[in-house]
Amino acid sequence: MVTGIVLVNAKRSKVDDVVKSLIDIDGITEVYTVAGEYDLVAMIRVKDNKQLADIVAKHMTRDVDGIKYTKTLISLDVNSKVDLSDIFG
Repeated sequence: MVTGIVLVNAKRSKVDDVVKSLIDIDGITEVYTVAGEYDLVAMIRVKDNKQLADIVAKHMTRDVDGIKYTKTLISLDVNSKVDLSDIFG
């Protein structure tokens, strides 16, 4: 499983619409509204890097109106109290 953490800046008037659009994309499992430099954090959990690239480079940039820019982080390892593969696998 590949986990991508996407930091999102959205147009202020479109934040709620962006959240709704993002959570409807297959592979995006959570969307957090946050304070600070970014407006949202989208968690992507998919089987491979190609799926991650499709979501970030195609769906998020083409299909979601209101995103100004993103920054994508790819998880190298995970430490969790729960077995994430059971939940997202």
